[in-house]
Amino acid sequence: MAKRPVSKVTDAELRVLEALWELGPSTIRRLTDHLYAGGGQSSYGTVQKLLERLEEENPPLVARDRSSLSHVFVAALSRDEFVGGQLQGVADRLCGGSVAPLLTHLINSGSLTETERKELWRLLNAHRKSKS
Repeated sequence: MAKRPVSKVTDAELRVLEALWELGPSTIRRLTDHLYAGGGQSSYGTVQKLLERLEEENPPLVARDRSSLSHVFVAALSRDEFVGGQLQGVADRLCGGSVAPLLTHLINSGSLTETERKELWRLLNAHRKSKS
């Protein structure tokens, strides 16, 4: 059974998630300083609102630790889980749930580097061996 796709996120929300993946658990101030160097109160409020929206997603994309005065936020899923959910969502909407057309397009478009093609082959071979 396929995993449930992750909710769509805006570019601004994605930037916050990327910062959390890069920095790890962070306060709003730390995220604001990272995302909006030299930003003021409006930047702080923007990051706060983005975090609230990510926390309210179903399922939540960030988790909040309220145990100290400054709340600490952490991504509720890994980058790989997020990307997988987004790709599955595309496959569901455009390809009847099959990821094969997505892979076929990537291979045929010539957008994969030699290193990426070798990694794809390695993964396919490893998966085939694990199924035998």
